[in-house]
Amino acid sequence: MSTPAAPTFDSARFRSVLGHFCTGVTVVTGLDGGRPFGFACQSFAALSLDPPLVLFCPARSSRSWQAIERAGQFAVNVLAAGQRAVSGVFGARGEDKFAAVEWSTVPSGAPLLHGALTWLDCELEAVHEGGDHYVVIGRVTTLGDIRDERPLLFYRGRYTVTEPDGAGDGQPREDLEGLLTWPRPDDWF
Repeated sequence: MSTPAAPTFDSARFRSVLGHFCTGVTVVTGLDGGRPFGFACQSFAALSLDPPLVLFCPARSSRSWQAIERAGQFAVNVLAAGQRAVSGVFGARGEDKFAAVEWSTVPSGAPLLHGALTWLDCELEAVHEGGDHYVVIGRVTTLGDIRDERPLLFYRGRYTVTEPDGAGDGQPREDLEGLLTWPRPDDWF
């Protein structure tokens, strides 16, 4: 194997280009020794239907991730459009992020943030090194109910939301089916 060539761009340009990919906003939470931990996470994705797996990518330097990894279980809280402040709390460094939000627990005991659009309860399946981040794979054990709200999104360095309900024709798009990688797609994440 040869050594990869150095990129011809800097990290600011890389971040700018990636900022043009719209992502959902989640908060990954867990309990370590009875103490809640969590961090805002845009790098969340579905990985597999069978078995049900998801992935996310925390920074290697994240203290919250280190605590959640020790716990071996975590919840992914999918934020609703009205939860910009919640994202801000969990996106910043701080000792007691949970003092600013209401929460309960999912079956594993991981924190569930009140007002989340939905949630997934997961067991840690695998962790892989990926540059300055880890690629974490979780096995989904429980799914939360889905609230009738719009999701919180992040695009070009700021929060955004989907168009208001009724902005489209409400009909499924048949031409999108070929873009999905699920064996029999019937829903978007």
